[in-house]
Amino acid sequence: MTNALKMLLLGSMLTISALAAPFAQAREVKVAVTSLAYEERVREYFREVRASSKASMRASERETAYSYRGSMSANRSSEYSSSEGTYSYIERGELRKFTGDIKGEMLKTGYFRITEARPYTAKDTEKLYDIIARIKKGMYPNAKYVLFGTVSSIQFRQEANPLQHTNTVSHTLSLELVAEFSLVNTKTYEVMAAFSAMGEGQDTKLLTSRGGTVVMNRGKVISEVSKSLGADVVRQLEEQIAAAEGWAPPVRGTVIQERREDTEVIHFR
Repeated sequence: MTNALKMLLLGSMLTISALAAPFAQAREVKVAVTSLAYEERVREYFREVRASSKASMRASERETAYSYRGSMSANRSSEYSSSEGTYSYIERGELRKFTGDIKGEMLKTGYFRITEARPYTAKDTEKLYDIIARIKKGMYPNAKYVLFGTVSSIQFRQEANPLQHTNTVSHTLSLELVAEFSLVNTKTYEVMAAFSAMGEGQDTKLLTSRGGTVVMNRGKVISEVSKSLGADVVRQLEEQIAAAEGWAPPVRGTVIQERREDTEVIHFR
């Protein structure tokens, strides 16, 4: 084997190693994905009725050799009151949905690894948003980052629109979900990425004006929302985490190339 051929093979091996190194490093990025937290104000109607009654009786008698005297008295009272209205309270919790497709899209990139996150089960829901306290409690073992999401808007819409010049009505069920996400470093508690993402889904059915029962496919709508949300999350996460990790912005289907400040050029002669 000539020296030129040896040098050519050596150059090829160095090129392969340079491309593979950042990819291997990228697969070491371990992320825990929490269930989506939510907070909403709940209003409930109440009606309360109070009724009470009280009765008493008193009897006395006195008898002597020449007379007899007796008396009796009775009292009765009752009370009745009612009140009604509405009261509101803040309900907090986690949605056990919509994160499966986020995890799946992250795994498809080839450089995220997902670690299991423990669900929030404490009764004190005010601390649900204290992600640092949850990290300190060890709820995300082995994770370098925690992707924490909060639902900011979720809305179902059901509409019926007649089609012009026909006897057909278009029935549509749609769902739109918007969530805010933060990527938190479990060691430094820095926010490494922050963005909002949206998922959308829709089911449409046509029915003649003669009537009938319309059954909308809610499962299809939720599935579409979950998939589109996952794609939007990963698209934005890739851009921001690439900068945080020092990589060039990734291109789907290609190996992530590491960004270097100084580049050494080797000439083979």
